[in-house]
Amino acid sequence: MITLENINKTFYTSEVETRALEDINLTVEKGEFVAIMGPSGCGKSTMLNIMGLLDKPTSGWVIIDDVRADSLYDRDMARIRNQKLGFIFQSFHLIPSLNVLDNVLLPMLYRRGSSASANRKRALELIEKVGLTHRLKHFPSQLSGGQCQRVAIARALIGQPKVILADEPTGNLDSKMGAEIMDLLVQLNREGTTIVMVTHDERLAEETGRIIRLFDGKLVL
Repeated sequence: MITLENINKTFYTSEVETRALEDINLTVEKGEFVAIMGPSGCGKSTMLNIMGLLDKPTSGWVIIDDVRADSLYDRDMARIRNQKLGFIFQSFHLIPSLNVLDNVLLPMLYRRGSSASANRKRALELIEKVGLTHRLKHFPSQLSGGQCQRVAIARALIGQPKVILADEPTGNLDSKMGAEIMDLLVQLNREGTTIVMVTHDERLAEETGRIIRLFDGKLVL
């Protein structure tokens, strides 16, 4: 599904050169649930952003579904992000002025040729799946953190992505809510969704199928 080949990422300022990732080689297979772990600042989120085509490596190649991303124009990478990848962030990134239904539908506004009625039907099914049918018309400010993350998961799934990339999806939640979100991700993986998740929580990582560890920008075997 996703392959990183000889990935290096360096951030430059006028005075400092920071090597965030060094010689990363990694393949995530279809149907896997992979956890990425490591201390703060080790490159976890940077690697996830490169996987999701939100950032470009300084050198190396990202291959998604047999397509090398470095050969694509920006509009083609945007299409892959919209059609093949789903994103879940620690801070939810919901639109405050949109209710639950409209937040879930948002990614479909950028997909050409999609049917509005079919999109709405799928959105309602996903909202039911994450247990929020009774909050359909509520706005993010009217929801708990756990409910906001459930909306974010439904939004990530609306486009039927092949891979979910989750960056600390339980990081802003208490342990009970975090466990509920993790249970939902495990269920999605059992249904066939490939998931890559950054986490600091060893207990959550142990519920996945494989743990990848980073230290100072390098994979630790």
